[in-house]
Amino acid sequence: QVRLVESGGGLVQPGGSLRLACVASGFTFSRSGMTWYRQVPGKERELVATITPAGGSTSYADSVKGRFTISRDNAKNTVYLQMNSLKPEDTAVYYCVARALGFWGQGTQVTVSS
Repeated sequence: QVRLVESGGGLVQPGGSLRLACVASGFTFSRSGMTWYRQVPGKERELVATITPAGGSTSYADSVKGRFTISRDNAKNTVYLQMNSLKPEDTAVYYCVARALGFWGQGTQVTVSS
């Protein structure tokens, strides 16, 4: 059974940091590129960051470049999203996606507010 379980969301003040984690199971994690998306109700889903299966290549949305970092630990079947210098407009539900399967996690809420 494929599972993606996100964690690490929460409430943080503007300028703060959070680290999201997504633990995968039920498939060969090291063979799948992984992507973080985010969505705000009423708005289009936004691709935030992507990492290749071995972690050698990453890409980011312009809105998060220089502030967010995607990484992965294939030994732990986990992909991370380090988010620094958070802004109120980063508020959203963040989802991790296994690209090889098109499978989504349940999401974790990130709220940036003073």
